[in-house]
Amino acid sequence: MPPWWLWIPITIAAAAAQTLRNATQRHLSSDLGTLGATLVRFLYGLPFAALWLLAVSRFGDYDFPALDRTFGGWLVLGAFSQIAGTALLLRTMREQNFTLGVAYSKSEVMQVAVFGFVFLGDPLASMTVAAVVLGTLGVMLLTPVDRRHPIRTLIGGLATRPALLGLASGGSFALSAVGYRGAALALDAPFLIAAAVTLLGAQLVQTTVMSVFLRAYRPGLLTRILRAWRTSLLAGFSGATASAGWFTAMAIEPVAHVRTLALVELLFSYVISRRIFGEQFGKLQIVGLAVLIAGLFLVTLGPR
Repeated sequence: MPPWWLWIPITIAAAAAQTLRNATQRHLSSDLGTLGATLVRFLYGLPFAALWLLAVSRFGDYDFPALDRTFGGWLVLGAFSQIAGTALLLRTMREQNFTLGVAYSKSEVMQVAVFGFVFLGDPLASMTVAAVVLGTLGVMLLTPVDRRHPIRTLIGGLATRPALLGLASGGSFALSAVGYRGAALALDAPFLIAAAVTLLGAQLVQTTVMSVFLRAYRPGLLTRILRAWRTSLLAGFSGATASAGWFTAMAIEPVAHVRTLALVELLFSYVISRRIFGEQFGKLQIVGLAVLIAGLFLVTLGPR
């Protein structure tokens, strides 16, 4: 068994890699569109995922685990839920009040705690629940729909179409995280090789599904994606690195803990925006940062 704290630096490193991936994908989306930038994440991450599995297997001297239907079921759930979550989030952003929908999509952390408990039996200690609530509240305060009455606006807009789409998006991403943890646990193998196999399997499924879809409905986009290989390689590398971190952490620790600590990505983004772009924080954002940091402390320092 790995030391209990190992998931913490792995998750933080994954969040840093995801920050880089997001920045690269935003650059690519201006040329390839959202669907093209999304496929880049999987297609160009595939060789790095394969190399990671090879390195883990060779240097860790692990045998390749046997794959069964249970693993396949969890893997398909994770891969398709991630695609569905992305599609729902894109649909949310096309709504008139997309900010409200995006805010509700951030309920992923709360939903993943519930799904992890229901489907995997992950414990829901009081400290975990408090950390999840504080983390979600902190995120919503950092990106408020209404700066004067953020909580009232969220509660009042619960039954609107953008809110329902946002909740569905967050639920899909939560199911995705649960599916990947379930797949890694189903392998009954050391956590490193289990995570590496799950990562490569997920990238294969998602690359195949999205490539077939784009080939049928946007055939010219595939050619443009292949031509943009230089920048795409960076997106693929950083995306595969982030995913390797998430999968490894979730093979060690319950998904609610990992996804709550993953909110540290927002801290990275805000530091960058302040240092590089000179952006100033309002009082509400400062409160949001404090609440978020409190949630991160709880999830990392709480009793095991």
